[in-house]
Amino acid sequence: MIAAGLQALLSHWWRHPFQLVTLMLGLATATALWSGVQAINAEARASYDRAAQTLAGPARDTLARRDGEPIAQETYIALRRAGWAVSPLLEGRLDLDGTSLRIIGVDPFTLPAEDLPEELGQSGVDLSFLTPPGQLVVDQDTADRLEGTDLPPRITGRNVPPNAAYVDIGTAQRLLGRNGELSRLVVTGPSDLTAPPLEEVAPDLVREAPETGGGEIARLTDSFHLNLTAFGLLSFAVGLFIVRGAIGLAFEQRRPVFRTLRALGIGRGVLLGLLSAELLVLALIAGTLGVALGWLIATMLLPDVAATLRGLYGADVEGTLSLRPVWWLAGIAIAVLGTAIAAAGSLVQVARLPLLAPAQPRAWARASAATMRWQAVGAVLLAVTGLLVGWVGSGLVSSFLLLGSLLVAAALMLPIFLHAVLAGLARVTRGPLAEWFWADTRQQLPGLSLALMALLLALAANIGVGTMVQSFRLTFTGWLDQRLAAELYVTTETDAEGRRLQEFLAPRVDAVLPIRSADGEIAGRPVEFYGFAHDVIYTDHWPLIDQSPDVWTRVSSGQAVLVNEQLARRADLWPGDEIALPDGENVPVAGVYSDYGNPNAQAMIGLDRFDALFPGIPRRQFALRLDEGRVEKLTRALVTEFGLPPGNISDQASVKQFSLAIFERTFAVTSALNVLTLGVAGFAILTSLMTLATMRQPQLAPVWALGLTRARLARLELLRAALLAALTFVAALPVGLMLAWILLQVVNVEAFGWKLPLHFFPRDWLVLAGLSLLAALLAGLAPARRLVRMPPSDLLKVFANER
Repeated sequence: MIAAGLQALLSHWWRHPFQLVTLMLGLATATALWSGVQAINAEARASYDRAAQTLAGPARDTLARRDGEPIAQETYIALRRAGWAVSPLLEGRLDLDGTSLRIIGVDPFTLPAEDLPEELGQSGVDLSFLTPPGQLVVDQDTADRLEGTDLPPRITGRNVPPNAAYVDIGTAQRLLGRNGELSRLVVTGPSDLTAPPLEEVAPDLVREAPETGGGEIARLTDSFHLNLTAFGLLSFAVGLFIVRGAIGLAFEQRRPVFRTLRALGIGRGVLLGLLSAELLVLALIAGTLGVALGWLIATMLLPDVAATLRGLYGADVEGTLSLRPVWWLAGIAIAVLGTAIAAAGSLVQVARLPLLAPAQPRAWARASAATMRWQAVGAVLLAVTGLLVGWVGSGLVSSFLLLGSLLVAAALMLPIFLHAVLAGLARVTRGPLAEWFWADTRQQLPGLSLALMALLLALAANIGVGTMVQSFRLTFTGWLDQRLAAELYVTTETDAEGRRLQEFLAPRVDAVLPIRSADGEIAGRPVEFYGFAHDVIYTDHWPLIDQSPDVWTRVSSGQAVLVNEQLARRADLWPGDEIALPDGENVPVAGVYSDYGNPNAQAMIGLDRFDALFPGIPRRQFALRLDEGRVEKLTRALVTEFGLPPGNISDQASVKQFSLAIFERTFAVTSALNVLTLGVAGFAILTSLMTLATMRQPQLAPVWALGLTRARLARLELLRAALLAALTFVAALPVGLMLAWILLQVVNVEAFGWKLPLHFFPRDWLVLAGLSLLAALLAGLAPARRLVRMPPSDLLKVFANER
């Protein structure tokens, strides 16, 4: 009996292959978008861990200067002679035609073999690695990318981070132009018993514990990966609506089969077990297909993700995926879980309906009406819960819970909104055809509601994220115009060269403004201090979002400080509050400045006060004010007369172009995910309309018999699809703007520490509205053509059956 029952249930899919394809594709695409995002996140985090483990050993302490400046080579020699077991390390980036290479200079004789690539640590050191021009140990992808450059010869290693190269410490100093400098010292073991304390040999150095789990990079990028995960969940939810619609319609079409099987003696529990087993098999097959498709999606998106992480955070992520069983299994598990969620409502309906009720359309309609009432209750509860979490909670998780709750609540309320609008339109129209059209449209809502809910989520995501990106772009561009007020920015190699440069520039520019920075601490938080010279470039252009009277006079004189928005929000520091400087003196906060694109805390103080707080900071960076017409001439003079390398000179336009390029790459992934979710939503409408088309002959045949042509009926079908898409867009617009507001005012503050103004872009909305109408019309075209070509005999057969 069980085998016969299972065969009867599976025969439905043989008779309706398109419906099976719909279910499988819906579940596969939902799983693909989710697993693709998880694959990207897993690969990025694995890259962080590999970088932490290979960049001179994660399990070892290091020595670094308190002010963050390079360590003199003489200090390293003094420590070695004193009996300290340390190894030198020099790190820096080498610019190569729009990209960069991370240089890791090591001493293979003092660094343990397990902290080196296998080619250096276990195979012994080749003399070619030590003697000029030296060798670069890189991975295969980096070696391929460096073909044609004038860098030293390359050898490939298996455990080298992407976009990085191990070189001898002397070669690194030569390539980076940092002779006699070291980034840090790695403590390779215990010092001699007679070795003096660190404070006696090198008082300016501090011992730091090792980072674990990817270190600072992993913490900085947590918000980025959480954003990707949120998009993956949204995409999965949109795809799940397709699955829910396909399963619901399949269950509705099999009502007579359920009745017959129950009447033949199959119990309710056995029937539910057979249906569950059927769905489990389909979920496993579709999940496996979806994970493979997710692999392809991740492969396409990973280069943009890597560029974003490198540009924003300096994190190197490989451009290729590794096979990770964890996310393969997680993808299949999420497919099974999604199928269970999508089928839960239909299984409950089958379990609760009486024996003969599944064959009665009115009973099924009453069950759908009850489901809609429960949807309304669930939507209200979700909205209230989300608002409470957003009000009481804090952090990114509560922000995304707020966002997700309101989005799902809006989707659940959509069928109720559409039903109310259609009922209102029916009341204001007259005529039998119009009354039938509105009544028939309302009757189709249960079958189309899930696809329209998917469209609502996709449209809301596009509106919300598009508004956020465009608002960010508009604000970011204006902010760059303010911040990049100087015409040129130059960097020298040494302090002596910096002093010579100031003398060289004095008669050639309007002002030479030193830029100096040092690491410190405010309110128990690490802060980067910037010293600046008083000039109109700051008073006239620097973007302040909050300030007290005489802000620039007080700050430039050292009586107060400016803090960036990130520090202000994290430590709740605003004008009038006091902070303790590194010398222990309390000074007031005079203003807060916007600092978009920077995840770190910063503070600005007058240059004289900065020099007193951080003596000995190198003076190598300068901003130059001059007429734009003299920029090109001065640039040539700096290179030909003064001898400054071209890479040490940046003009305002190039810095702005570079910043905007990073901005565009940052949102390339979210734009791609938006397109994918909108495409999936369009597919959901297509599948729902195609499935309903096979069930609508009893509704269409009487109208055709009364004199309405098949062509006119097809036009009404297209009109209905366009109307529902238009009403869905109307509902999606406020939801999308709510999403944008939460992203800009709540999520952005929690993730990055800054708040952005909300701007409106009606032209983009019109384009999106046109795309949604086009998607609906394309989805309705196939059912409409099928109706036009339907033989009259098929419509006449309706009257031969007892209904």
